Amino acid sequence: MKEYLKFYIDGQWVDPELPATLDVINPATEEACATISMGSATDVEKAVAVASAAFHSFSQTSPSERVELLESILGEYQKRYNEIAEAITMEMGAPSWLSSAAQAATGQGHFATVTEVLRQYAFEEKKGAYVIRKEPVGVCGLITPWNWPINQIATKVAPAIAAGCTMVLKPSEVAPVNAMILAEILDAAGVPAGVFNLVNGDGQTVGAALSSHPDIAMMSFTGSTRAGIEVAKAAAPGVKRVAQELGGKSANIILEDANLSKAVAGGVTQCFQNSGQSCNAPTRMLVPESQHDEALEIARVAAEGVTVGDPSASGTNLGPVVSEVQFDRIQALIQKGIDEGATLVAGGTGRPDGLNVGYYVKPTVFGNVSNDMTIAREEVFGPVLCILPYSSEDEAISIANDSDYGLSGYVQSGDVARAMSVASQMRTGNVHINGSGPDFNAPFGGYKHSGNGREWGELGFEEFLETKAVFVPQV
Repeated sequence: MKEYLKFYIDGQWVDPELPATLDVINPATEEACATISMGSATDVEKAVAVASAAFHSFSQTSPSERVELLESILGEYQKRYNEIAEAITMEMGAPSWLSSAAQAATGQGHFATVTEVLRQYAFEEKKGAYVIRKEPVGVCGLITPWNWPINQIATKVAPAIAAGCTMVLKPSEVAPVNAMILAEILDAAGVPAGVFNLVNGDGQTVGAALSSHPDIAMMSFTGSTRAGIEVAKAAAPGVKRVAQELGGKSANIILEDANLSKAVAGGVTQCFQNSGQSCNAPTRMLVPESQHDEALEIARVAAEGVTVGDPSASGTNLGPVVSEVQFDRIQALIQKGIDEGATLVAGGTGRPDGLNVGYYVKPTVFGNVSNDMTIAREEVFGPVLCILPYSSEDEAISIANDSDYGLSGYVQSGDVARAMSVASQMRTGNVHINGSGPDFNAPFGGYKHSGNGREWGELGFEEFLETKAVFVPQV
C-alpha cells in the first residue's frame, strides 16, 4: 500500500502540522490502496502564505516564459501518463481503458489547450484613450472532485499557471493519488516554489479554510451543488471571486425524426460511462409517447449488454462506483424510483450477479418516468437512466428546462437545423447534437444550480484574469 503522508508546499514535501491519516479505498476490492495525511487550517495558512509571497514574482513573468513552463509540464506529464491512469483506476474504479483513453487524456489535453491559448492571447489592447490590460487575479484556492479527478485539476491548475496566478489545491480525499503524482510532475517540470501548493484534507476543514482565507483572491470549485453553496458562503465576506462547476440532470431530447435505435442505444452508453459518475451525463432521456415502448426495449437490450466487473480486466464496460457512501445513496434512489411507480426496465437494487465484493451497481433503466419523480429531479451520480415520454416538441423542451440544473443538454434529430432550434431553447451551458463530443477549446459550465463561470479553452483561462483600464494622455 502506498503512503502519501506529506503535503507539497513552497516547492518541498513537508509534514502536516497535525498528524492525521485517511485510507484511500479501492472501490473494486473495498480494501485500502493508499494512505494520505489530512490537513488542517494551519497547513492551509502555510500554503497560502507562500503562494502569496510567490505571486509578486510569478505574476510578472512573461507569457513566453509561462508557455515554456507549460511545455515542460506536458513533457513530464507524458512520462507519468500511465501511472496517472493506473492510479485513477485504483482509487475511483474507472475501467483501465477509460482511465487511459479519457481520464488521463483529458488532463493532458487541458494543459496542451491552455498552452496554445496562452501563445496567442493578447493581454493588452488599446481602445482610444485607454488601454485594457488583463492581469492575473491573484492567489487561487482550488477544490476538485473525485469523478474525473485529473481532468478537473488540470482545468484549474493549467489556466492558473498560464495566467500568472499562484495556487493552493485541495484535491478530493477520496481520489487523491493522481493529484500527488501531478505535484511530482510540476516539481520535475520546474514550477517555481510557492506557485503550486497541495494540501490534502476534507471540505469541512481544508476546504473551509481555503474558502474563507482573506489572502485568497479566487475560489475555483467543482463538486456538488450543496458543497458549492458552502464555498460561496465562506468566500462571501472576503468578496472574493467564486467560480463553480456543480451538478447536473441533463436532458437528452430524442425527436421523432431521429434514428431511434441509434439514439437510444447511444444515450444509454453515454449515460453509463464512468459508471454514471459524470455531472454532464444525459440521465433524463425524453422520447415521443408513440415511441416510448420501443425505446424501453432498445434501452433494456443496451443496458443488459453492458459488462460490469473488475475495472482492470479487459472487456469491462462499467467498473464500481467510487465508495460505499455513493453505493448506498444510489441504491436508495433506485428503490425510490420503484416506490414512486416508475417502470423498472433493467437493473434494480443490489449488486450484479457474481459480484459480491466491490461497490458495483446494476446498470439500471426506468421507463414511464414523470419529471416530478425523485429520480428525475435529483442527481443520482450512478448508472441510472430515466426515460420520460412527451407529447410535443414544446413539451419536451419544457420538461428539459424544468430542472434546478442546467449544465448540459442533448438533442437527437434527423434534421440538424431543427435540432439547433431546440438547442437554442434549452437552458443549459452546452448542448450536444446527434452524438457530437466535447472540444477542449469550448467553454464548459452551466446555468442555475449547475454553477457559474466557465472552464476549458480561452473563456476558462480568462476566469483567472482581472481586467484593468489604464487611461493615457492624448497628444
